[in-house]
Parts: sequence; structure tokens; C-alpha cells
Amino acid sequence: MEVSFTSEHEELRQTVRKFMQKESTEQTVRNLMETERGYDARTWERMASELSLIGLAVPEKFGGAGYTAIELGIVMEEMGRELFCGPYLSTAVLATSALLRCADDAAKAKLLPPIASGKTIATLALAEESGRYDVGAIAMRATRDGANWRLDGVKNYVLDGHIADVVLVAARTDTGLGLFQVEGSAPNFSRASLPTLDLTRKLARLTFNGTPASLVSGNSDATSALEHVLGVGSAMLAVEQVGGSQRCLEMSTEYAKTRLQFGRPIGSFQAIKHKCADMLVETEFARSAAYHAVFCAAGSDENELKSASHMARSYCSEAYFHAAAENIQIHGGMGFTWEHPAHLYFKRARASSILFGDPIEHRQKLGALLNL
Repeated sequence: MEVSFTSEHEELRQTVRKFMQKESTEQTVRNLMETERGYDARTWERMASELSLIGLAVPEKFGGAGYTAIELGIVMEEMGRELFCGPYLSTAVLATSALLRCADDAAKAKLLPPIASGKTIATLALAEESGRYDVGAIAMRATRDGANWRLDGVKNYVLDGHIADVVLVAARTDTGLGLFQVEGSAPNFSRASLPTLDLTRKLARLTFNGTPASLVSGNSDATSALEHVLGVGSAMLAVEQVGGSQRCLEMSTEYAKTRLQFGRPIGSFQAIKHKCADMLVETEFARSAAYHAVFCAAGSDENELKSASHMARSYCSEAYFHAAAENIQIHGGMGFTWEHPAHLYFKRARASSILFGDPIEHRQKLGALLNL
């Protein structure tokens, strides 16, 4: 598959980068990660109204911009550079992809316009007690209640689940796997924020006890559709990791040029040169893998998306974690302090490496696809 960006793509990248550099400064990130909601409502509204970023991949007939996963990936990469705090991955990527892939026309017409406008925060609830982001591991049951449905069980590690206005829940019925809509204010529904290593990204535990829900996926089995959504989510997370890795590389090289030791910049020492060179190589390899996965997400070959997303997540997770760790080492004692942002990238890298499955799990799934 040919991977190439147009001049319009580069314009989008520069626009988003300038916005993120202004609205997601280090101090802003530190302030937001200490709040319960974890995002700034004014910034979120501007992203929807001024830049159309929330509904970037939503078709125009549903109030969105009508773009593809390629443009979505550009936004995710720039957000990763600045550790953006907000429900973008949960709402604009996972929930939107799930609705576009699984929902019937009535559900799309009802839910996508308020999501695109920034008025509705939505998320997708997949993982359960095992913590596995695996469609085959879903055990939650949905039972009929007249014309409606009720859900019983627990969903764990749900992105922004504590603030979502709409939760899309994957649960089993007698005919297979279904996707259900649950309102944030629904009765018999409780949610609790989870303690996380990465305070810039909020996770929640959701408990359903006969919670009323609406089936949005129709009577057909949604297994393959949700597997596609996971592939898209993995591709987007991979390209976000590339953005973070690139920023760690830039921080390291900038510091290596200006920090003097024994009268010389530390970047002139071979050990530091090797660290920076390794970070550069790994980041570029990660970029290639992530871009390939993003372009596959915009295509129609499901098998290629699966293999590309597993490969990207496996490599990008390890590349980002290594870059974040080396960034701390190159900064020396300062890099270990709370005042320096290096630890924020390190924590994001570590937490992201296990979101939607760790590198080992992705390599195992890739091996199974290749019959290895």
C-alpha cells in the first residue's frame, strides 16, 4: 500500500500542531490531569466548532467533516506530541468508529450529530474483569425486556467512562454479539474512576445491574465490526505513540546541544550520540508502521488492517517506551524530577503500551494471522 500525504494533509497537521502547542501546554496538561473530568470544556468546544476535529471522520450528512482515518491519524499524532488531555480517542475514534461500523441508520442519525458538534461525549466499553481488549473474551449478557434490553455485568478500563454522556456497550445476546447504547444518567448504572499511572488519560469501571439499554447494531452479529473498530483504535493509538516518541527525541537532542559538561555539549559524547541515534531509528521505524496501519484503516482490506494494526502496536509501544526512558536518562538528574515533563511522557508511554493489548499479545495475534 502506498503511504503518502497531500499538501492538504500537511496543512491540517500544521493547523492542529499550532492549536495543540497553544492549548495543550505543559502547565495545562498538569492542571487538567489533576481534575476529575480530565479535560477543558472550552478547548473541546473550540475543537468541534472552529476546527471540526471531533467530527472529522463523521460523514457530512450526520454533521461531520466527512474525512477518513488518514486525517484522524494526523490529529492523533499531533495530540500525542503534546500529551493532549481530552476524550478524543474515546469519542472521535472508538465511539464514532463503532457507530459507523455497527449502528443502523436511525442510531447514526440520532447519535453522530451531537458527537460531531462536541455536545456529546461518548465511549466504547469492551474490556471486562480480565482486562482483555479481545472481542472473543466478552462475556456480558444482554436480556430482552419487552421492546428494550437490560445489561448485567462489569466493564473495566473504559476510556473516559466516568464522564461519557453515551456509553456504547458490547454484550452477548442469543444471536451473537450486539452493541448497545446506555445513557450516562441511566438507572442501575454506576461508574467509578480508576487510579492510573498516566494521569493524563482517564479510565473508569462501569457496573450494570439490570441497566436499560438500546440495541443499535440490529439483529446481526457485530463481532467482525467490533474487531474492525479495535483495529482502527489500535492504529490511532500507534500513531499517537509516534507523536510522543518524536517529542521525546526532540527534547533529548535539544538538551544534548545545550547542556555542557567538561566544557563541551553532552551531545558531543559518543554515549549520548548513540542514545539519540537509536531513538531516531526506532521512531522512524515506528512512524512507518503506524502510518501503514492508519492508511489500512482508511482502506477496505480487513485482513491487512488486522495485521498492520498488530504490527504497529507491537513496535510503536516498545519504541515509545524506549524513547521516553532514554529521554529521562539523557536529561540526567533533572529528568527524574517532578518538575520536568519527561516523566509525563514516560507514564503515557507505559500506560499506552498495554491499552488495547500489550506488545506480546499483539505479536501473538499477528503470528496467528500469519499461521506462525
